[in-house]
Amino acid sequence: MLANKIAIISGASRGIGRAIALELAQQGVNISFSFLKNETEAKGLEEEIKKLGVKTKSFQADIKDPKTVNEWVAKTKEFFGGLDIVINNAGIIKDKALMSMEYSDWQEVIETNLTGTYNLTKACILGLLKQRSGVIINISSVSGIIGLNRQTNYSASKAGVIGFTKALAKEVGPYNIRVNAVAAGFIETDMTKDLKQNIKDTMLKQIPLGRFGTVEEVAKVVRFLVSDEASYINGETIVVDGGLSML
Repeated sequence: MLANKIAIISGASRGIGRAIALELAQQGVNISFSFLKNETEAKGLEEEIKKLGVKTKSFQADIKDPKTVNEWVAKTKEFFGGLDIVINNAGIIKDKALMSMEYSDWQEVIETNLTGTYNLTKACILGLLKQRSGVIINISSVSGIIGLNRQTNYSASKAGVIGFTKALAKEVGPYNIRVNAVAAGFIETDMTKDLKQNIKDTMLKQIPLGRFGTVEEVAKVVRFLVSDEASYINGETIVVDGGLSML
């Protein structure tokens, strides 16, 4: 059902974004993805995707810069011949207690996680409206649902992504464009690998399933949401957190 579709994914050279790119490529989706700094990782992912028999191209782009994002989207359409799926994945964390948080810590997280979502979606939306089809997936976090200690900037940005998702779903639904979010919990990434064991133990105690999730588990949910199997799901936030955010 997804073969020959074209997806654009922000921040896909590692972590959840990388897993999403590979999962969709396995379904026959052609992949355009951005990276910020590590070209070696990006080229490595390109090679992996090409082995799956689909087209792919990486672009160095700062998601905070609308001009760069517009150029990335234009080059993607030129190279692939169109666009069907938009995945806003790029994100950063700068955790601090609010009393110690510098303005730059706040601004960079908001601009990357929330404004970056706006930048890529805005660059893509007119084309999707004209063709009257498309799927947009925004990667949020349980931090945006329940709030997490020392994450006022991150929680605000990810809550904003959920609000953005709901509003846009109502706006573009009449044009056969679906917009959903995925709120990830504690997922095994480079970030969690570097945590001290006592911090990991504390986090694990909060998760009913008693383990961290994997990037592949998040990617499979994204794959479902972009497929026709999810054709009547719109404006929703699908939580992938092992039960962490249950009320």
